[in-house]
Amino acid sequence: MEIGKLSNKVLNDIVINTLKPKRGEVILRPAIGEDCTAFSLEEDVCVMSTDPITGATLNLGKIAVNIAVNDIASCGAEPFGIMITILIPPDGEIEQLKQIMNDINQTCDSLNIDILGGHTEVTDAVTRFVITATSVGRVKREKLVMTKNAKAGDCILMTKYVGMEGTSIIINEKRKLIESFLTEDEIKMGNSFIDELSVVKEGTAASKIGVNSMHDITEGGILGAIWELCHSSQLGALVFEDKIPVREVTRKVCMYFNLNPLKLISSGSMLITCDKKHKDLLITTLLNEGINCQMIGTLSEKKDILLYNKNKVTTIMEPESDELYKVIK
Repeated sequence: MEIGKLSNKVLNDIVINTLKPKRGEVILRPAIGEDCTAFSLEEDVCVMSTDPITGATLNLGKIAVNIAVNDIASCGAEPFGIMITILIPPDGEIEQLKQIMNDINQTCDSLNIDILGGHTEVTDAVTRFVITATSVGRVKREKLVMTKNAKAGDCILMTKYVGMEGTSIIINEKRKLIESFLTEDEIKMGNSFIDELSVVKEGTAASKIGVNSMHDITEGGILGAIWELCHSSQLGALVFEDKIPVREVTRKVCMYFNLNPLKLISSGSMLITCDKKHKDLLITTLLNEGINCQMIGTLSEKKDILLYNKNKVTTIMEPESDELYKVIK
């Protein structure tokens, strides 16, 4: 099998379709495009999500916490805790573990969330440090945001810039090659993207204003996230490529390695769909919070998921292995 996420067909056939609902408390179940689960706690809903970190060897703690917590924020919930599993290869060093835990603690402090527990183990089943993070949050039942609740006619908004996580990982993992075509200032900027991976602020602000769906942009990039959102909500979309914000550093990195920035892992960016009447207020609110946000397309009842680029229109297809894995083997 290819490195990266399972194809959606395999995920459906082998994993999701084998699951049998048993409990009435569970109100959000596994499905393509839904990154969290949720269950009722009387008036509140508990939201949980879990993710492994497999595509990076540096900044593991920071990435692990943000990725898991971002899923909670995308449901409009407030994250309050996280559980961490760390698998350590036999040749792992104690200093590496110390750095990972330092990053985890600093990131949790910045997000005001508790580390609830977890597991650490040295095992020859892995050849490098592997972290799995499970995050927990809560939200009023009526405020729970689900990807599948996007509506035809919704504006599609995107926060920040595509490929931030992928750019940062590539710069760290391929530093010698990067130094051959990026300036020191560009490298510094690319490295700084690691500090922009949280979408908690935009998730909190957007849910207060009123949105129909939110979906954080991870493996498969912006195009993968759009496909997943449309699949989950059973809608189509028209997306304008020239409206999708890409930083110049990301363009240069992608050009050098022959990658499509629109298919590069993009944690730190969020897709938001909302009614037209909320669009301007939402964009203005996020801009005032220092978060870049712009409209990149609209949703439609037609099932076609289309990308418009000048006079060319292409179909956005089901995501395959992320572009990152072409560089990070």
